[in-house]
Amino acid sequence: MPQDRIIAKMNDYMSHRDYAGAERHLLYWLNEAKLGCDKRGELMIRNELVGHYRKTGNREGAFDNAEKALALLSELGFESSRSAGITYINIATAYNAFGENEKSLEVFKKAEAAFKALKSSEPDLLGGLYNNMALTLTALSRYDEALGYYENALTCMEKVKGGELERAITYLNMADLFEASLGSEAAESKISDLLDKAYDLLNAPGLQKNGYYAFVCEKCAPSFSYYGYFAAAEELNRKAKEIYERD
Repeated sequence: MPQDRIIAKMNDYMSHRDYAGAERHLLYWLNEAKLGCDKRGELMIRNELVGHYRKTGNREGAFDNAEKALALLSELGFESSRSAGITYINIATAYNAFGENEKSLEVFKKAEAAFKALKSSEPDLLGGLYNNMALTLTALSRYDEALGYYENALTCMEKVKGGELERAITYLNMADLFEASLGSEAAESKISDLLDKAYDLLNAPGLQKNGYYAFVCEKCAPSFSYYGYFAAAEELNRKAKEIYERD
């Protein structure tokens, strides 16, 4: 399967927020993979569908593809591979998004074990793992563990060229953690500091102002608005809108 071309087209759909087009695109290639008995290609598409259905709020679609992706990992003998780690992160993130936090943590631990079994792991993958694992731990009120994983995520993403956007997201997630664990009033100064750091990273020089940047701006804006940073939220939404209209 032309994986690079499939992903590039998928990114194009998402940059225009054409969710229906993205789903048609993925389902077409899923059918092609099944017709060609291409199990590796099917695994890739199932992974993409899990993420797509998570973003569009389709619990049934996300969970169905998650189960089939896990079965493919077993069938292919990939359960301790890099591909397995990526698949586990994707599935665990979907479980978290739909409130299945115990299930999510169980799958995140499989991802952590898979990456630790490798001779080397890319810091961007570990950063994504730790950030999302911390979200699940926060939802389970395991705040000290969550904070440790957020700090690990930041350490990893500091090593990644262009990792500013992911670090900004992590700082905003940490703000939510402190509000949940300490309460709004007690956490006010910590939250303010974290939002300032996130804002600076979102405006770091040299960032590519592409569809992903627009997506992150749109994703982060509600957090700034929630904490009273209305001007920052408005600015981020404006930047996202300009990129979507330009592209």
